[in-house]
Amino acid sequence: MTGPHTEHVEAVFREERGRLLAALARRFGDLDLAEEVTSEAIEAALVRWPVDGVPPRPGAWLMTTARRRAVDRLRRDRAYAARLAFLAVEADRAAPPAGAGGDLPDERLQLFFTCAHPALNAEDRGALTLRCLAGLATPEVARAFLVPEATMAKRIVRAKRKIREARIPFRAPGRDELPERLPGVLQVIYSIFTEGYAASAGPDLQRPDLAEEAIRLVRILRRLLPAEREVAGLLALMLLIHARRDARTGPGGELVLLGEQDRGRWDRTMIEEGLRLVPVALGGGPPGPYGVQAAIAALHDEAADVATTDWPQIVALYDLLLALTPSPVVELNRAAAVALRDGPEAGLALLDELAGEPRLRAYAPYPTARADLLQRLGRLPEAAAAYREALGLAGTEPERAHLRRRLAAVDPDAD
Repeated sequence: MTGPHTEHVEAVFREERGRLLAALARRFGDLDLAEEVTSEAIEAALVRWPVDGVPPRPGAWLMTTARRRAVDRLRRDRAYAARLAFLAVEADRAAPPAGAGGDLPDERLQLFFTCAHPALNAEDRGALTLRCLAGLATPEVARAFLVPEATMAKRIVRAKRKIREARIPFRAPGRDELPERLPGVLQVIYSIFTEGYAASAGPDLQRPDLAEEAIRLVRILRRLLPAEREVAGLLALMLLIHARRDARTGPGGELVLLGEQDRGRWDRTMIEEGLRLVPVALGGGPPGPYGVQAAIAALHDEAADVATTDWPQIVALYDLLLALTPSPVVELNRAAAVALRDGPEAGLALLDELAGEPRLRAYAPYPTARADLLQRLGRLPEAAAAYREALGLAGTEPERAHLRRRLAAVDPDAD
């Protein structure tokens, strides 16, 4: 298959794979079996559809094929069938009744909550989400998390084993459980996005494909949970940040800071969509952390430049965010905003108060922010020391190159 027909078929597979896998996992209670028969159904479609054409209901065709493969496999292994039947009964018992929050049109919601279940290791949740809901192959997931393929394969196997052995049900939480469980799902997706927007290591500053995959996932979640304001907030936040992707690097891949970016290269369509979602995230009750962060991102995107940005409002929003989710990283970001509102000395005083925070000791943006403010205050030897500290912590080559240039500006004799 080549040309537009190929693209259409691939788009169908991409859209239907997660839905199919979720439905089969829910039906049979086994993620491995669900993955295997999902793959077999897609392989069968690759053979049949070029000859017969894409069926009017491709999802139904894939589901029928996959279920037949699963039933055939179970008939060949009675012990396996008995175990899966038990798991399926357990899952049915755990599922909320229709109308109680679990009767949803798309079973991917159940898979979102299974992959992000608090019983799983934190490092496994994102990997399993990319594997099952985004449809990435194990080597692709390994590249996403910058670990060897064998390591990632072990993580995925470990997570699936935990789901099986702990009898974690394939179900969405009821409405009474949702406030407790939803933040974990959102955190998994946001972690995937963050790695795409600001890579933790490697030759590139950004990995747009990973960020876009996270946006695709949260769009699915928004369709499944349209009334959840924090889902709207996360989508708004990611759109408003990702809209700047093309301006964040120069022609050679070098880092371009916010104040130096060509805002004409920002994606206005994406910004407008994000801006429409911010009132949805903030309305109807007390705001959540993602809604507040989206409001901060909106103020950046609406401003013509750094000088005309509404820094007092941004500081006020950081105050609110700190009340919702106290964090040294939020305090760091607030200090940077205070420096732009009240001057570098005020910002530096706040940063120095954070010097003992363990979470900031290995966090490159902290010494980078201190170095910048020290440089602006003319305290060049101290700025040079802070830039050297940041250089030792930076994860990507564009960040290191940027820091080397900044170091050379304050210490011409620096290596």
